[in-house]
Amino acid sequence: MRNTVSWNSVISGYVRNGRFIEALELFHKMQEDRIKPSEFTMVSLLNACACLGAIRQGEWIHDYMVKNKFELNAIVVTAIIDMYSKCGSINKALQMFKSAPKGLSCWNSTILGLAMNGQDNEAFQLFSLLESSNLKPDHVSFIGVLTACRVGLLEEAEELIRSMPMDPDAIIWGSLLWSCCKYGNIEMANRAAKHLIELDPSETSSFVLMANFFAASGHFEEAIEQRLSVKEKQIEKEPGCSLIEVNGEVHEFVAGGRQHPKSKEIYYLLDFLKLIIKETE
Repeated sequence: MRNTVSWNSVISGYVRNGRFIEALELFHKMQEDRIKPSEFTMVSLLNACACLGAIRQGEWIHDYMVKNKFELNAIVVTAIIDMYSKCGSINKALQMFKSAPKGLSCWNSTILGLAMNGQDNEAFQLFSLLESSNLKPDHVSFIGVLTACRVGLLEEAEELIRSMPMDPDAIIWGSLLWSCCKYGNIEMANRAAKHLIELDPSETSSFVLMANFFAASGHFEEAIEQRLSVKEKQIEKEPGCSLIEVNGEVHEFVAGGRQHPKSKEIYYLLDFLKLIIKETE
């Protein structure tokens, strides 16, 4: 017999495997069967909404939890902050942070959310407040403040990584690599990429990012070398995927895919737009 635990397990499994739409659909079936969800259910659904950028569904889930008097513990609050931040609603994320119990995960999620939404100074200020609190920053805290290290702060970011009390992982070096590529620091990008490759030689993102960076800056030979490295190592790159929410419904698109129910109309419109562009050239 299916109970809350079994429903939670399947929903959580969908989310962990990137099947976010299926997770939300299963929750609706759970409601139809009048199965009462738990905090674990809601956290999984909030994570799905965060990954999808589905702000309307995320707001509905938050309201549902408030109306049904769910316990807003640190795990739930972190998921809510993360959802609002990734959906671009940083003000609501800050409201949640200010009004809820503040575990380290809540601080980290808010710092990263501020950085992701371009509020770098606010992210630094919150990180400073965290350092002066009775909590100690962890590697996730450093990822958040590193994300806020934008133009003119790359040297400080690299120094911060080297002075960390723990060994920097692939996410931290990846954050620095992305920033270096964005702001044109080739030497530092190479150093960050080497660290990434040492940590995980099979990871394609560093090769692809460096190849695109070299190509954009006119270093075409280096770009070709990066692409060849991927082929020589026989590393397979996952196809690109994008998601968009329209009128509360989430649509998923995979590069070269034709699984969307309106794929024929979409490709027809794309071909039509290509013709218009050619005519105006």
